[in-house]
This record gives sequence, structure tokens and C-alpha cells, in this order.
Amino acid sequence: MKRMLKLLTLLAALSVPFGAQAAPKADPDTLKVALLPDENAGTIIKNNQALKEYLEVTLGKKIELIVTTDYSSMIEAMRHGRLDLAYFGPLSYVLARQKSNIEPFVALKSKGSTTYQSAVIGNVEAGVNKIEDIKGKNMAYGDKASTSSHLIPKSVLAEKGLLAGSDYNEHFVGSHDAVAMAVQNGHAQAGGLSRPIFESLVERKIIDGNKVKVLEYSKPFPQYPWTMRSNLKPELKEKIRQAFLDIKDPAILKPFKADGFDVITDKHYDVVRDLGHLLKIDLSKF
Repeated sequence: MKRMLKLLTLLAALSVPFGAQAAPKADPDTLKVALLPDENAGTIIKNNQALKEYLEVTLGKKIELIVTTDYSSMIEAMRHGRLDLAYFGPLSYVLARQKSNIEPFVALKSKGSTTYQSAVIGNVEAGVNKIEDIKGKNMAYGDKASTSSHLIPKSVLAEKGLLAGSDYNEHFVGSHDAVAMAVQNGHAQAGGLSRPIFESLVERKIIDGNKVKVLEYSKPFPQYPWTMRSNLKPELKEKIRQAFLDIKDPAILKPFKADGFDVITDKHYDVVRDLGHLLKIDLSKF
């Protein structure tokens, strides 16, 4: 009889498809919160301990902070229901939205605005003083799925008639700070990244303003959104939304280079989808 029970248990286990997992809970005890991998993972986790503690107290739940290896793995983790909340860049949000049942609920606000800009920077010693000087040179971008360190700066160059591959060589170096360092060290003569991140790197003296200069700022684009699983319990979703809207603590806001958060909707990111069409990039293939 015992042998029969063991056999039935084994057969039941084998009947479960490989890789199958339980559906994510609508009201989990622990919320898995992903932060955008745009800088060193250890630094990101350390800098966001105040956010973790605030959410634990406000929501009455355990919070697990997660930093994936890159934008693509973050999108996939959300697609498979392994994340409950995620802080995306505009483009990575658009890509994740195509594959996941998620919704944006707030975007960071800086200087009273929920928009931001990218910066195209150049190596001073290499004689890159304007966008046109990038022709025939190496251009550093961050992650392929990044808005501010790929899509937006690429559109700035395209508006000047410079196209990747034919007019300049593009290189993807992963993160915003890596872009700035590549330009400063001369590994690339120009690069594109978030304006707030670049200004922070200069302020912290990680980047020397005498070696790297801003060639041009982009027009404003919608800020980075915080998103959540759409199938979370409605009461929990509202509690999460309000928790972010109520954040005033500078210790929490500093890592986001923000002075608060404001309500945002999916419609705000149509301008990012339009950029993909402008650059003839099929976003569905990311």
C-alpha cells in the first residue's frame, strides 16, 4: 500500500509541467519590489533601505528589494509574476507592458515636474563639441531597453541626420554611469544618458566636467514610472499608490533624485512608443 502511495505521488509530481509555478497571490505577505538596474546593484540596495523600511511600516508587509542583472531580466521577472512592484524606465515599462499584466501608478517628480531629459555628452580631448562631431566616432549607450541612455539620445542624433551603423558606431555598456565613464576614459568619444544621473555624477566628482561636456539636452519625456501587478488585491493597490504619493522623506527620495511622486497613467507613455516608430525600431522584438 505504501509503495502504491509513493507511486501515485511520483506520478502526480511528474504530471506538473516543467517550470510551472503557482499563480502569484493577490495579497502576498512579502512584496517583491524591483529597482531599475541603472547603477551598481549593491549601491542601489543600500541607498533604498529607507524606502524598504517605510513600505514595511506603511503597508504592514515584508519588503524584498530586488535588482536584476539587466533591464531584460527585470522585464522577464515581471512577465512571470516574480515581482509585485517594479520601478521601470519609460521604455522598459513599455516593453514590460507588452508582455505583462501591469499598470503604472506613480512617476517620480523633480522640481515640480513629472518629465525629464537625456543628455548627449562628448569627450573634450577628442574634439567632440557638437552633435555633428559624433560622425565617424564611437557612441556609448547604456542598456538597449533604456529610454534615457539609448532611445532618447539616439533620436537626438537621428534628428541631426546621424544614424547608428552608417554614421557612427554604437556600443552598449550597460548602465548610465558606465556610459559617462566610457566617454571620460576615451573608450567612446560620445554617449547618451539621463540628465539627472549625469549631473549627479559630476556633482559627486565621479565625472570631471573639464573632460566631459554636454553637447545637447533632449526635449522633456515622461518620468520613470512605478508599476504594480494589475492582479493585486484592489485595496492593496490603492494602499500602495497612496503610500508613494505620501512620501516626503528626503532619505527615501534622494536615490530617485526626486522631490516626490505623482499620479501617472499608461497614456503618458505613448510618446515613448512614438519614438520607436520614429527610429524604425520594432519594440515588440525587444
